[in-house]
Amino acid sequence: MAMELTVQHETRYDYTAPVSLAHHLAHLRPLHDAHQQVLAHSLEIEPAPGQQRDSVDDQGNAQCHFSLAQPHRRLRVRAASQVRVRPRFAALAPAAGPAWDTLAARLRYVAGAPFVPELEYALPSPYVPRLRELRDFAAASFAPGRPVADAAIELMRRIHAGFRYESRSTDIDTPLTRVLEQRRGVCQDFAHLMAGMLRMLGLPARYVSGYLLTHAPEGGARMQGADASHAWVQVWCPGTPGVPDTGAGAGWLDLDPTNDVVPGSGHVRLAIGRDFGDVTPLRGVIRGGGRHTLTVGVDLRPTGQNPQSGPGDC
Repeated sequence: MAMELTVQHETRYDYTAPVSLAHHLAHLRPLHDAHQQVLAHSLEIEPAPGQQRDSVDDQGNAQCHFSLAQPHRRLRVRAASQVRVRPRFAALAPAAGPAWDTLAARLRYVAGAPFVPELEYALPSPYVPRLRELRDFAAASFAPGRPVADAAIELMRRIHAGFRYESRSTDIDTPLTRVLEQRRGVCQDFAHLMAGMLRMLGLPARYVSGYLLTHAPEGGARMQGADASHAWVQVWCPGTPGVPDTGAGAGWLDLDPTNDVVPGSGHVRLAIGRDFGDVTPLRGVIRGGGRHTLTVGVDLRPTGQNPQSGPGDC
């Protein structure tokens, strides 16, 4: 069932001293493809930027560069989007796909063999280092010859059961080693954990930033990290029945370890990358400013419903 959803995402920085010069990069326009259409989008920036440029990065994510040359003590960025989301994995048959070890073997270096672009996502990245503990945790789900999607779904469920969601228990700089030790975190941590586990087995995994309804249209309990910025993963499962085999997302299966679900029409994809650093909703460099206070508010609802403010980042 397709859903039309309205997203409002507001970010505000308040500075204790004037910022004299700022350059920012925003990933705030949702992805547009066969299963998620952007029906409307607007971006309001206060103060108005002196320069602003829209582009698409090498992952297919829409991005906006803007610069502010006038002194300011507050930056407010408000993105409003209306999207139509269709479930992509209703016919998923995870036990009928290719074996994970056969797939991983396809990505190993062989002199003269054609380059496989997905290999980029099987390598470590700044927020997802190589850790033996990640491989040890994942190994129990990946017996030789097991279908990759079937094993990845079991791994998702084990992460959900073995780690506790606790809002504000970590920040973006908390290393994965700490998350492994304390067995708690937020959606970004669980997405990085699962991506790292899959990569340690030689499997490509992508980080997805986006939004999540409190209650998925497909039914079920209240979602953790809902009505806020959310994060989950995609694992490469080419040839798995029910995983799209054409378009920009061909071969990629979305999995949400925070909620132990295969995302449906209640998940809105914002951007994809190797980890959070590739798809940060708003980042930049500034001159001046002193200390700052960051406030983030997110509202996601079916189009036509009354707004309900969300808490910000999950």
